[in-house]
Amino acid sequence: MSVMTADTGTLRELTVGTGAGLDTADMVLNIGPQHPSTHGVLRLKLVLDGERVISCEPIVGYMHRGAEKLFEVRDYRQIIVLANRHDWLSAFSNELGVVLAVERLMGMEVPERAVWLRTALAELNRVLNHLMFLGSYPLEIGAITPVFYAFRERETLQTVMEEVSGGRMHYMFNRVGGLKEEVPIGWTRRAREAIGEVRRRLPDLDNLIRRNEIFLARTVGVGVLSAAEAAAFGASGPVARASGLDFDLRRDEPYLAYGSLDVPVVTRTAGDCHARFEILLDQAYVSLDLAERCLEQVDLISGPVNVRLPKVVKAPEGHTYAWTENPLGINGYYLVSRGEKTPWRMKLRTASYANVQALATLLPGCLVPDLIAVLGSMFFVVGDIDK
Repeated sequence: MSVMTADTGTLRELTVGTGAGLDTADMVLNIGPQHPSTHGVLRLKLVLDGERVISCEPIVGYMHRGAEKLFEVRDYRQIIVLANRHDWLSAFSNELGVVLAVERLMGMEVPERAVWLRTALAELNRVLNHLMFLGSYPLEIGAITPVFYAFRERETLQTVMEEVSGGRMHYMFNRVGGLKEEVPIGWTRRAREAIGEVRRRLPDLDNLIRRNEIFLARTVGVGVLSAAEAAAFGASGPVARASGLDFDLRRDEPYLAYGSLDVPVVTRTAGDCHARFEILLDQAYVSLDLAERCLEQVDLISGPVNVRLPKVVKAPEGHTYAWTENPLGINGYYLVSRGEKTPWRMKLRTASYANVQALATLLPGCLVPDLIAVLGSMFFVVGDIDK
């Protein structure tokens, strides 16, 4: 048949197959842009030698919505609804980064009760994010059962988040100056009960998959990302900490109430698919504990949960940068204002965009069956890449 060779780009007749005496050629294969193993629409352009990956080019942009340009024609209340959608598994954390940037530029002091509530909700959102990947990642490499356990715990926490905000995914509960409204009476008690339930039942998922022989065979030593490579690509969050980069903004540059909390940072050194999975699993336990401590503190604090604002919110002329430890890594928000009711520029630095770049280094040399294991273990949301 006629094939195009990868080195010269010319057409020539080749017999492609296996066995002694047969001339073979590299194959260019597209994974995507529609593929069940990605959280969104990603395309990987692969060059294969048989079943081994020679090179990989991640191609992004299929979900691009121009969120950063849309920010420029919406006021500071309206941009929150856009910001919480690019990583749909971390909506509360996305909202948070935007309002922190605006509040910093305005020099605004947020009520203490709102600060502790924000911290509690951010940690609950972190657990929800991690549970999605803890269920879907094993599913992508053939383990069906864990997703049912993960969604059982997600539903328990989603009920709590839905009660307080009215939303199941896009909460729209943050506001410039605090939160939308006071939490319902008895909500903190019900939230702590939900956390207790999840904490008791999470070992079911843990025991099912962490030391499963088949899961270990598919993930240990596969897709190893060294600490130096992680740092070079700007990787952060669970992906970077699985490679030994001991960095977490909640501890190292505290915001919200994290400065008053002892935040354990979970790290590994192996840098493989299994290490990245373990980071998520152990981080879920840590976040449950942090959320519970925040809720205990909320019960001791009275007062408002927001600042009364004028009908039209205008940030003063200037610029600022706020960054947060989102569930998938570091998100940065660069806000430039010209003193108007809309931002002149709002640039997002998303964790997924930086993390997914490492695929170009991780995938060459691996086999096609391992490709999905590596791809899924980078824990990205494609909307977070494309914005």
